Amino acid sequence: MTTLGTASAAPGEIDTGRLAVGETRDGSQFGLPVAVINGANEGKTLYIQAVSDGDELNGLGVIKRVVPQLAPEDISGTILVVGLVNYHAFQVAEHRNPIDDTKMNRAYPGNESGTSSERTAAATFEAASRADLILDLHQGSTSRMINEVRVRCGKRHRLHDECLELAKVFGCGHILDQKGPDGQLARAAPDEGIPTIDPELGGCVGWDEESIQYGVDGVFNVLHHYGFLDGDVELEPQTRASGFDRYGAPNGGIVTFKKDLGETVSPGETLFEVTDVFGTLKAEVTADRSGVFWRSRRLPQVATGEYVCSVGIDIDEY
Repeated sequence: MTTLGTASAAPGEIDTGRLAVGETRDGSQFGLPVAVINGANEGKTLYIQAVSDGDELNGLGVIKRVVPQLAPEDISGTILVVGLVNYHAFQVAEHRNPIDDTKMNRAYPGNESGTSSERTAAATFEAASRADLILDLHQGSTSRMINEVRVRCGKRHRLHDECLELAKVFGCGHILDQKGPDGQLARAAPDEGIPTIDPELGGCVGWDEESIQYGVDGVFNVLHHYGFLDGDVELEPQTRASGFDRYGAPNGGIVTFKKDLGETVSPGETLFEVTDVFGTLKAEVTADRSGVFWRSRRLPQVATGEYVCSVGIDIDEY
């Protein structure tokens, strides 16, 4: 019998329930939605979570589509799922936990006696620590961004190769291979010996069907490649970046982009223009280095110095 919160499943069974992590302001207990898919045959354990940032919903879209397709009798091993992590932020469609104004994916491995976010991180980290592989599903908040997978342990980490392989298996087409900030699950879990990746499934307001499908395909790639399901995965080369050049607006006004997501960029190429409200050119911003147009703001209006876009740099193929 495998248990996660109130969900409990014997081999060949699936169950859903709640993982208690605290009480709301009226004293009512609340819990995170969880699922246990216990395969009929022995095998590895996979942990999947989504919505650690409350406005990043594409990962929830992936879970919503993947779980109904999982037949325990066909699975070798166990799949543990936390459908949404940042309970309070999800309720109000905000990025950060409004109870303690914290970005959840900076709170790992958590503290069971700490703040709201630290307690939630501790509870989900305990569940994740039972796994052999971890998928932490994200998206580019509400920015426009390519579909990518992030390897956050750092290139000198003992599990770097395993994390990079997991990213390639997931197969979004692009990988950011850069050590992440302290407190990220994809930083903390490799320190416990668990290969972990952070798929960033595009960026949108609400649901993005194309990015959700990338995530569904990626999860099933992992399930097949690591033996949870029968079948092989043909691994395809991924475009890998090791960092970003970020560009801000030199003037206030309206932005017009001259590059689209995923396009290659050469030094000196125009990335965007800034005009006034009547279309008069105020500034033209060009690329400093070669790379891939990776991420951009969604709304066109900018103030002086405001973030506009990012170019992935130090590009190679993995």
